[in-house]
Amino acid sequence: MEERTVVVVGYSGAELLDIACVTSTLDLATRLGADPTYRTVLLTPGGRPVTCDSGLTLAAQGSLQRWTSPVDTVVVSGGLAHEAAGADPLIVTHVRRLAALSRRVSSVCTGATVLAATGLLDGRAATTHWHYADRLARDYPAVRVDPAPIFVRDGNVYTSAGVTSALDLTLALIEEDNGPELARHVSRGLVTYLQRPGNQAQMSTFTAAPQARHDTVRAALDRVATALDADLSTSALAAHAGVSPRQLSRLFVEHTGRTPGRYVRRARVEAAAHLLASTDLTMAAVARRCGLGTSECLRQAFTAEYGLAPSRYRARYRRASRPTAASRGPAGRT
Repeated sequence: MEERTVVVVGYSGAELLDIACVTSTLDLATRLGADPTYRTVLLTPGGRPVTCDSGLTLAAQGSLQRWTSPVDTVVVSGGLAHEAAGADPLIVTHVRRLAALSRRVSSVCTGATVLAATGLLDGRAATTHWHYADRLARDYPAVRVDPAPIFVRDGNVYTSAGVTSALDLTLALIEEDNGPELARHVSRGLVTYLQRPGNQAQMSTFTAAPQARHDTVRAALDRVATALDADLSTSALAAHAGVSPRQLSRLFVEHTGRTPGRYVRRARVEAAAHLLASTDLTMAAVARRCGLGTSECLRQAFTAEYGLAPSRYRARYRRASRPTAASRGPAGRT
């Protein structure tokens, strides 16, 4: 095989980042030594230019309905016009046709709507942007929608979450094709903080604000964010916020969707993931700093949240931020 042709399906109202994250990442992989190399092609209805959500116009490299050359991977972009694209018989028919000719098919963000419309997601697990997950599940009940992960693989079908998760998905495809070393070099070349595992949650505990601005809940959340190694039991948090444990529990479920205990555990595990990827602290030190107590408690909590042991997480993802001699060539200079 001389090259892997990756067809990116675009349409008017597609999200520019959904397209660019895929094409730029694969281009860098080629420059850093992907073998076979990647060739990315933007196909649109009629081969016409498309205006993205941001107002920028992209020229196509080919017509969606006329493309007959071999295809390795199909990537369907998302965007604000995803529902219109999913209702367009031309787009749906030819995405289904190209998928049948390809080794694998994927979607970025709300591009899952188009894949669902083709029937390719029927009976499969899939994800999409968290904001549209309920709508996808409602409109396509045959799809097992999981709103939490960064990306999901079910057989040869891949779906990813919102916008920049396209980068995580594309890095995973590069790793599948070329191994973890090249994926790490590409990640470093793109100056990404971390190559995230697919089962990492879309919404971070620290960035997902409560649904309502309740002073009591805010006081407890601030305590969690600033004192992970303190006593963060429900009773201790309730005392800090000046309410009863029962009232705090009720307010937490109402405003965060979690009990205080589950929220604290999630926050501690996320903090542990950051330390594992960015420091040389021992497992015991990470556990103490995040309030998890012992390395065994860290292992149990981390495995329950991410599906892999903290040592494996560190080995797989921390190296993405380390310089190596192999990545210091002209194309991979940082």
